[in-house]
Amino acid sequence: MWLIGARDLQFRRRRVLIAVLATSVVFAMTLLMAGMSKGLDDEIDRLVGSFKAETWAVARGASGPFTTTKFLSSEDQARVSDADGVKAAAPVIVGRGTIGTKDLTNVNLLGTPSTGFGAPEITEGRAARHNGEVVVDDHLDVSIGDRLNVSGLPARVVGKSGDSRYNFGVNTVYLTLDDARTLTFAGADLASAVIMRGRPSGPISGVAVLTNDDVKADQARTLSSGKSTIDLIQVLLWFVAAGIIALMVYLTALERVRDFAVLKATGASNATLFGALLLQAVVLSLGAALVASVLTILLTPMVPFAIVVGASTYLILAVVAVVLGALASLAGLRRAIGVDPAIAFGGA
Repeated sequence: MWLIGARDLQFRRRRVLIAVLATSVVFAMTLLMAGMSKGLDDEIDRLVGSFKAETWAVARGASGPFTTTKFLSSEDQARVSDADGVKAAAPVIVGRGTIGTKDLTNVNLLGTPSTGFGAPEITEGRAARHNGEVVVDDHLDVSIGDRLNVSGLPARVVGKSGDSRYNFGVNTVYLTLDDARTLTFAGADLASAVIMRGRPSGPISGVAVLTNDDVKADQARTLSSGKSTIDLIQVLLWFVAAGIIALMVYLTALERVRDFAVLKATGASNATLFGALLLQAVVLSLGAALVASVLTILLTPMVPFAIVVGASTYLILAVVAVVLGALASLAGLRRAIGVDPAIAFGGA
């Protein structure tokens, strides 16, 4: 029976090929969706980890450094730096901006110290030591020495950092603290947060202390609606893939009515018929999963933010493909087991 099923696949190879290609596109989209969701989680971990902070000081009542509209005054910053238990402290300024003059590109703006604790890790070039100098993440399509207009501020790219994109892959520009205050706070000596090594031993008036996990949770909340949409689309795509495979198996069952009648007339059991349909559905599913894996590798670099598809995700796809194939084969089973053996002898 398995051989009969394999020969039937060979006989209908053109239709099978079309079904595999159609299903593989759907599978590739599910892989990309899963990679997007995982990429957003990694984006947050990478962003928070890049500061190498142990704790974060924000204005009391602020939800987090990347979402707050309450800021720390110069007095707040001084109290944090001088607090017992704080080994090192550095102000951080978080803002939004654009680069360009006519064709604008949205960017995240981060004001950080040029050297020492809190400075971005430089992978190419050097740190921004003077006002008018910027460091960009290495996914922004600019080169060292290029001139940029950052929200109206003329600047020159002097260095690049690692992948510091966040908020769904928006590129990041690092500025000096003075330039960041000019663009974000009209020059006022404010800070979005103060990152710390250590932890204040006691409460600080007007200041809340957050852990790295608190900061990650706050940032994740801003992405939760987008992630929920991605997850919903991923589930819908699984149903689309199952529908394509089920349709293929059902059409095959309709065309093989006389074959099934002959097999039943010669004593074939319903389990044997199901095995033939199961083979076709699983082969189709696994073939589509294989092609989808290749498509995903080719499409990943075209997506503007991080796509993280690990080996476990590909393994899950293979397992789901087998399960979907098994479920889809049920679409033709009822037709197969309902065939009257008399049809094999020319009966109605």
